[in-house]
Amino acid sequence: MAKELREGLVLGIGNPLLDISAVVDEDFLKKYDLKANDAILASDKHKSLYDELIEKYNAEFIAGGAVQNTMRVSQWFLEKSKVAVYMGCVGKDKYSKILEEKAKENDLNVRYQYTDKEPTGTCAVLITNGGKCRSLCANLAAANCFSLSHIEEAENKKYIENAHFYYVSGFFLTVSPETIQAVAQHAFENNKVFLMNLSAPFLCEFYKKPMSAALPYVDVLFGNETEAEAFSKAFNLESTDIKEIALKIASMEKINNNKKRIVIITQGSSPVLLAKDGNITQYPVTKLPEEKVIDTNGAGDAFVGGFLSQYIQDQDLDVCIKCGIWAASQIIQRSGCTYEGKPDFPAL
Repeated sequence: MAKELREGLVLGIGNPLLDISAVVDEDFLKKYDLKANDAILASDKHKSLYDELIEKYNAEFIAGGAVQNTMRVSQWFLEKSKVAVYMGCVGKDKYSKILEEKAKENDLNVRYQYTDKEPTGTCAVLITNGGKCRSLCANLAAANCFSLSHIEEAENKKYIENAHFYYVSGFFLTVSPETIQAVAQHAFENNKVFLMNLSAPFLCEFYKKPMSAALPYVDVLFGNETEAEAFSKAFNLESTDIKEIALKIASMEKINNNKKRIVIITQGSSPVLLAKDGNITQYPVTKLPEEKVIDTNGAGDAFVGGFLSQYIQDQDLDVCIKCGIWAASQIIQRSGCTYEGKPDFPAL
């Protein structure tokens, strides 16, 4: 039976970023030493990238950040506003105002932490190969300044206590692993649901320690095939078979034995894999005609958003995953993680 929706039922914490999105060529990627399908944090060599995008490539500005995207997409499916709460750190500037306006337009309850130390974070979204490939280069800036003190403030603490589902991205491991641990511990102690995303291959390698600390608390783990392969290599799972990797991750140490971990791996237009109770279930993905694929950036965020919108209502996992697939298929037909109108997902 579906759980009754209420305000603040699900809470996401991540890195709010203003996406600067543009179609570029292979030479541009080579210039900044970037891969066609990847996600990295900006370094000194990427400093001029953002200005060049804006000046030479007709870039679009889109409210972004993985978890914020996911929360926005979830709200798209829910008829009740502010079911989802989102926290992250932004600067005191015009970009944070744009982000907040966009989020509120999508009925999201935004609880930003503000800093005057850094400007609002940005993410270059570099689209190549006719929209099929996207390279992300994030300059976290203010997003990097999120602190545990924000969730300890009385009003924000109420939001933590009121929620029943918590979603964080792997990207947030680079910012405030202590916040992830605090929220994960709260979820465990109160038998609530903690969900996490692997987010990018580099996190498995370079942030293995905080990822290892968070993983035992994770009830539902998301990732794609390249992230699963990177995880297997970093954690010595000794397999390159995605199905086997998913099953091994599902069986790794878990603190809350009342809930067995489920692992969900997306594979682009190949079937989505669900690892649960020692079994793999595959969910086919309808491949769109090439001319309909505009921008694959945000597909993974949208998948989790669609999944979450049903999962928090206690729908069957079949419905949750099919809704995730449907959401991702809609988002890749538009530029950025955007949508319009009411969703007409068949199961609604």
